[in-house]
Parts: sequence; C-alpha cells; structure tokens
Amino acid sequence: MTQPKSPPSKSHGRKAVRPTLQPQPLMTDTPDLHDVWRASVITLFPEMFPGVLGGSLTGRALKDGKWQLDTVNLRDFGEGRHRNVDDTPAGGGAGMVLRADIMGRALEHAMRKGPGPLIYLSPRGRRFDQAMAKSLATTPGAIFICGRFEGLDQRVIEHYGITEVSLGDFVMTGGELAAQAMIDATVRLLPGVLGNEASAEEESFSNGLLEHPQYTKPAEWQGLKIPDVLLSGHHGEIAKWRQAQSEAITRARRPDLWQAWEQRRK
Repeated sequence: MTQPKSPPSKSHGRKAVRPTLQPQPLMTDTPDLHDVWRASVITLFPEMFPGVLGGSLTGRALKDGKWQLDTVNLRDFGEGRHRNVDDTPAGGGAGMVLRADIMGRALEHAMRKGPGPLIYLSPRGRRFDQAMAKSLATTPGAIFICGRFEGLDQRVIEHYGITEVSLGDFVMTGGELAAQAMIDATVRLLPGVLGNEASAEEESFSNGLLEHPQYTKPAEWQGLKIPDVLLSGHHGEIAKWRQAQSEAITRARRPDLWQAWEQRRK
C-alpha cells in the first residue's frame, strides 16, 4: 500500500525575481528572499557580517529564512584606482569624511532591494531602545549605514531623510557593532524567532520597567535560597511578586524609566 505523501514544510521566505543586466549565479549561499524582514548593511567591512548574528537564535533564523541579511560594500562604489570613498572635511579639520556621491550610489543600490527606514549609526543620533526595536520589527526591513572616520557628509542625511541612531553616549571606531546590536534586538522580535513569544513580553523594557530577578535549580546554593513565593505554585502571588520586584529595581537603578512609567500610569 502506498503511503500518502506528507505536505511540504512551510517556507518562511521565497526567492524574489527581479530583472537585472548582470548575470546571476544559479546557486548562492544566501538566496534573495521575498516577504521576510531584510537588513541591508552598507559598510567598508562586509567581512564583519554576519558576526554574532550568525550564532544562536538569530543565526538559526537566518539559516531558516525567517530574515535576510545583505551587505553592501561601500568600497565597490568608490572612485579611482584605490576606490576612494572619503575626502578631507570642508573648512579644514582632522580626519576624513565619507563622500556624499559615493554613499548616494551605495544607498540607491541598497534601496532597490526593498523598502524600509534608512538608519545611520551615529553617536549624535537618538538613542536606540526597545520601542525602536519593536517598531523596526513591523517594517519590511531597514538599511543600516555604518559610519567611519569623522562621519558622513550631511547632505546625504538630509537628502534621503536618514534617521541617525546611537547605542549610547560613547564613540566607536565604526558602526558595524552597533548595527549588529540593533539587528539582533529587532530580529528576536520577529514571529517565530524566539519560539516562546511570552519571553519577549516579560523582558526588560517591554512594559517600561526592568525585568524582575530570575532563579532556577538548585533550590539552595551557597546558602542562598529561591524566594518561597516562586516555589508556591500560586501564579497570582508570583505575578504580584515579580511586578513588585520590577518596580523596585527600576525605581532604584533607572529613575528616568521609573519617572516615565509613573507618568504613563496617571
């Protein structure tokens, strides 16, 4: 007796077909997918990617086609024998500035892949937070511009309406690590990546507060015990304890978050 064939597994992304004047290989390691969240990264160091994004949950989701990662090598759009991408600052000063025309060509190339916000990783930008990660997770994807040297020609930022985003009040040698952090925070919020969707709902910042303490086996370690309420099996009391802990930790460690949370409750 012939066994019925099992239905094919659902694909999270399918190859997109676009006309092009350049020949494409029949097989690639990272096929161009359609209908999945896409992160396009403009960088002088594409070899830095996927980096940490290739491991753990984000790496598995990338392999499973739940999101797409593209790198655009800015050097490919440079000029001259050495593919120069920068020049000295107008008005004088130390360092070099990424040229507007070079970055413009790279952006036009990246935007042909699909829509999405344009983000320039910059120490003078608005600070990245969980709310921004949630917002990005609802978009088709984003284009991340990794700065280098003294920065990017302001005309590019204004012409394309680019949003400047910072990880915090510090300066890094480039935007690659910051881009990976932002992508990681966003990808883990995409459907099916975490597996347990409740995990994201209970994490720090998800409701405006820092997360409550976590415990697991053994019940006692180095003379320290798990709080009795967590072993009681009384879910209502556990929820109240966790809420109280989140409020106390937020009030002590992040007065800014506590003030904002209190304002929203009024």
